[in-house]
Amino acid sequence: MNSNDLKIKTVVCYGEVLWDIFPTQTKPGGAPMNVAYHLRKFGIDSRMISRVGADNLGDRLNYLLKGWNIPANYCQPDTNHETGQVLATVLPGNEMCYTIQEGAAWDFIEWNEQQAELVRNADAFVFGSLVTRNETSRETLYRLIEEAKFKVFDINLRPPFYSRDILEYLLGKCDLLKLNENEVALLAQWYSLECDDEVGCVRFLQKEFNISEIIVTKGSEGATYYTLTESCSLSAYLVEVKDTVGSGDSFLAAFLAKKLQGAPAEEGMKYATALGAFVASHEGACPEYNLENLNEFITKKEPELAF
Repeated sequence: MNSNDLKIKTVVCYGEVLWDIFPTQTKPGGAPMNVAYHLRKFGIDSRMISRVGADNLGDRLNYLLKGWNIPANYCQPDTNHETGQVLATVLPGNEMCYTIQEGAAWDFIEWNEQQAELVRNADAFVFGSLVTRNETSRETLYRLIEEAKFKVFDINLRPPFYSRDILEYLLGKCDLLKLNENEVALLAQWYSLECDDEVGCVRFLQKEFNISEIIVTKGSEGATYYTLTESCSLSAYLVEVKDTVGSGDSFLAAFLAKKLQGAPAEEGMKYATALGAFVASHEGACPEYNLENLNEFITKKEPELAF
C-alpha cells in the first residue's frame, strides 16, 4: 500500500445549507451539507461551500458545522439575504413534500480563488441541481466544476427549480451521477426512451453524456450501480421508516467514501444501502451515530448482492 492509499481523502460539497422546518421541530438540512456530514463519519475530510445569512439561523448552522468538524470558513456570510429555510411536510407513505424559500443566502454564493484552490486539491466535488436556480450560485458552480478532479452530480430534482438545458450541461460534466427511479423516468421521457427499461435508460445517459458511473436508487426496491460495462444491485434493508429526509444523501456519502478509500463497488453499495435505511429509520437527515452503530445495524440483516 502506497502513501496515497493512506492519505485522508478530501471531498468538497457545494450548494444549499438550510433549516428544514417540520411540524414539530426544526432540523439542519440541505443535500450537500447532509453529504458532508455523513462523509465525516467515514473519515473523509469533507468541506462545505455555501452561504448563510448574518442571522441567528446562520450562526447556528456555522456552529453545527464546526461541531461536526466541517470547516465553516467556506460558508460565506450574507448581510442582504436570510439563511435558507424549507417547510417539510410528511405525506402518506412517509414521503416528504418540500416548500423551499426563494432568495435565500445560498442562492448567492460568490466565486473566490480560495474556493477554487480548495476544489482543485480535493479528491471529489459534489453538487446538485437545486443550487442552479439562481444565476449567482449557478455561475460559481460552473467555474468550480472546471477545477474539479472527480465530479459527482446528485441530480436531486426539486420542481420547479430546474431546467432541461442546465441539467444537460451538468450531466455532460459529471463523472458519477446519482438519481432515483422517478428522475430516470423523467429523463427517459425527455429522450423518448422506454421508461420501464432502466438499463436502457442508463446506457443511453452514459453514452449521450459520457458518464462513467451511474447509481439509481429505488427506495424499498434497493439500488443499482452501473459502470460502462457492469452493474451491481443490492436489495433494500427492511426498516420502520420515520421519514426519508436525507436518506439519499447518506447513501451517496457512504458509497463515495468507500470508493475514495479504495473499497470494491460491492462494499460501497452495502454501506450505502445500509446507511440510507439507517437514516430513514431516524428523524431528520443527520442523526447522531458512529461506524460501530452502522456495522451493528448491518449485521442484523444484510441484503444479498445481485450482479
